[in-house]
Amino acid sequence: MVFCAPDHDRPTTGSSGCACCRPLLRSASRRIEAGLSRRGFVAGAGASLAALGFVGRAEAQRETPSPPIVFVNFRLFDGRSADPRTGLRLLVRGDRIAALEAGDTGAPDGARVIDCDGRTIMPGLIDAHWHTIFAGLAVSSLLTADIGYIVLAAAAEAERTLLRGFTTVRDLGGPAFALKQAIDDGLARGPRIFPCGAMITTTGGHGDLRPLSDLPRPFGGPPGPLERTGAANIADSADEVRLRVREQLLQGASQIKLVGGGGVSSPRTSLDMLTFSEAELRAGVEAASDRNTYVAVHAYPPAAIRRALAAGALCVEHGHLMDEATAKLMADTGVWLSTQPFLDEADTGRLAGQSRLNALQVFAGTETLYPLAKEHKLRTAFGSDLLFSSELASRQGVMLTHLRRWYDPVDILRMATSTNGELLALSGPRNPYPGKLGVVERDALADLIVVDGDPLADITLLERPGASLALIMKGGRIYKDEIGG
Repeated sequence: MVFCAPDHDRPTTGSSGCACCRPLLRSASRRIEAGLSRRGFVAGAGASLAALGFVGRAEAQRETPSPPIVFVNFRLFDGRSADPRTGLRLLVRGDRIAALEAGDTGAPDGARVIDCDGRTIMPGLIDAHWHTIFAGLAVSSLLTADIGYIVLAAAAEAERTLLRGFTTVRDLGGPAFALKQAIDDGLARGPRIFPCGAMITTTGGHGDLRPLSDLPRPFGGPPGPLERTGAANIADSADEVRLRVREQLLQGASQIKLVGGGGVSSPRTSLDMLTFSEAELRAGVEAASDRNTYVAVHAYPPAAIRRALAAGALCVEHGHLMDEATAKLMADTGVWLSTQPFLDEADTGRLAGQSRLNALQVFAGTETLYPLAKEHKLRTAFGSDLLFSSELASRQGVMLTHLRRWYDPVDILRMATSTNGELLALSGPRNPYPGKLGVVERDALADLIVVDGDPLADITLLERPGASLALIMKGGRIYKDEIGG
């Protein structure tokens, strides 16, 4: 309840006050947000006053609703079927697919009709392991630049991500909350973001990039710079894990990432090591489950994967050192595998020292991981996990086509659309975008790409999005249009 000035002392229900006081409230909110931003809280937490209900969501920035759009004369890959369909009419109204019907049934008044001239319509691509903040900037910039510059650079990369045809990403670590909100409010262009916030690790675990001069840190001591900006959180007990998980959920995390072992990009770790105990992992799983969402555990070797399964995690990230017995256990429990087809240094950039040794293990493991996943019919999601280079980030589509080594084009396209959409749905009520993703069907969210050619016949078209993607739509809004009409 808000009480106005004494001369208009009638209380009003809600948060916006009476009409005469709304401008004052908005002005005060802007001043408060500006102050928070200077302290780094908005970038790190992403919990703006708008999200708390004090002001409308970017009221001055709202775009007027788009008129209905009708697509005709196209070949359809709907995200599931191996057989493309033709002779259909697809109607988009607002942010949803309103109709998908055979024949020409006309168009609503005021609708725009787009003749695709035989091109392929398919769901927008989904990257199940992306780092919105870290994808396009070098580590040196991320460790030294002002957080404002980092978020602006990430916004530019987010738009490029969208223009590569990836209309949704599952963010697996980093302070992406504020950028997600800006994209959702129309202040920036980019994909839908399913954020996890800071990845939660242990002292000395993957993601602990503190300078050694910061040691020793008192047990339960104050957070360091990486923690304050939301890049990673360090927890060394079950209670600390619960706290850090709840903090990410408070900020709007749709899922949680716990680090179960070493990682390629953390040069003081090796892939054989373990971090959290089973009890600590279980504490995180329980805290996420209490909010009706799930935990994904970063894990490479069998021991780390098995510990994650024992703790109740629903998704394993990476898994490149998996053995057959562990693959069978994953199949028996129905746990998801979210992994990446890293083949060589072209996918990671030049690395040195322990990071290079770690990467070489991953490259070798890729060659055995996917055959195991196929043999045991693991629920396998596609992600790219490209880091610290805009040049590498531009290879998102190339990473997808690496899967030709093991899968047919239709299976690759399913993985990057409807299968990844099923993984996103594990967020349950924490899903920030209720509605079906990764499919073209009635009532699904209108995230579509129009491909100049047939990706079911030539999957490499997705390596060249600038030339091959004639139209990109997210939520019923067109962000690239080379068709006209």
